[in-house]
Amino acid sequence: MDTADAFAAIALGAVACDGVLDKDEAHALRSQLECRAPYNQKSESEMGELFDRLLSVLRQKQGLNNLVDEALPALTVRQQETALALAAQLVHADRVVAQEELNFLDTLCQRMAIPDGDAQAIVAAIMTLNRDILAG
Repeated sequence: MDTADAFAAIALGAVACDGVLDKDEAHALRSQLECRAPYNQKSESEMGELFDRLLSVLRQKQGLNNLVDEALPALTVRQQETALALAAQLVHADRVVAQEELNFLDTLCQRMAIPDGDAQAIVAAIMTLNRDILAG
């Protein structure tokens, strides 16, 4: 798996880990990737092929953990930090953070090469950013 596929795989995992990929999550995934290189240079067809490849790996490897296992070695520590922050952001795409999503983020924190305190701080910062503290 190359770096671009690996980074997208972590993002896909964040929106798919609860077993539901709704319209808001799919839109958030696409828009978050498409504002970054190299995805911003890909055509609609190329992006479709990217997701087809990742979904195929997800099915063939029989699970999200195996997809993550294949993706992580292709990413540097800095790329893993950004992938983790993006994953934490994407679990908020449907405005409901399910326990499966929290478990996915916790697993990422443990499996990435990021020092544990740093990984937890990244997730905590994104969670704080997404708090809807003014909702009544």
